[in-house]
Amino acid sequence: MTEVEMQKYLFDLNGYLVIENVLSSQELTTLNKIFSQQEQPKTSARIAYAGGSVTCPGFLEWGQSFVDLLDHPAILPVLRFRLGECFRLDRLYGMSMKPGMPMGKMHSDYGASSPISKSVPGEYYHYPINEIYSGFTVVSWNLTDSGPGIGGFCCIPGSHKSNYRIPQQLLETAEHSHHVTIPSAPAGSVTLFTEALTHGTSAWHGPNDRRTLLFKYCVSQMAWGNGRVKPPSNHILTQRQKLLLAEPSEPHRFFPSVFEHQEQPL
Repeated sequence: MTEVEMQKYLFDLNGYLVIENVLSSQELTTLNKIFSQQEQPKTSARIAYAGGSVTCPGFLEWGQSFVDLLDHPAILPVLRFRLGECFRLDRLYGMSMKPGMPMGKMHSDYGASSPISKSVPGEYYHYPINEIYSGFTVVSWNLTDSGPGIGGFCCIPGSHKSNYRIPQQLLETAEHSHHVTIPSAPAGSVTLFTEALTHGTSAWHGPNDRRTLLFKYCVSQMAWGNGRVKPPSNHILTQRQKLLLAEPSEPHRFFPSVFEHQEQPL
């Protein structure tokens, strides 16, 4: 069995995947040093650093080392089997948590438990043909250790396949439920997951601040908001990176495969 075969199986089974030892110690040092130099709001447990619905580059302006995470070789095989040949970056943001900050609400953006699914608790939900319930994939770069006893990303493994809405009781007791998993994700690892997975942010008990960078990708013809992540003005982009920041468009006809081009800076 190849590594990609294993990744496909585990992602399909659990709805998430952790790949360890992706970033070197030097890369981690560089990213954390730049992160520390940024002005950080102090009013929220989960802090967004632009991107998403805001029409700006967000932390892509912080340095070439952040830009190069867009299409890092470690994440491309996973994005390829999840999203195909043509996909784009829909939004991005960074997260920082102080020790002692509480757990966030468990949620899923798509699937039977999404706010827009109209599924009824306890009743089997038949997905209509015009409703999206998969295909939005998050790449979460862990700049600090996270996992059991520390905190960070948490989820209910396999919940992305459920045809039943998550019981309210489980949502209310998620912090103490054995059904909720906090995967081990050391600094330098990357966590990938589908937004159809019921997931959230657990309480943070780490000795240092939590630092995570989230890139959210979707198939090229879709967008989940009316804002766009803008290319950074002061860093070099490859042709692939430019495609990842392109406007939504039909695969292959207007949006060539992101794997067609040699990755030389333009």
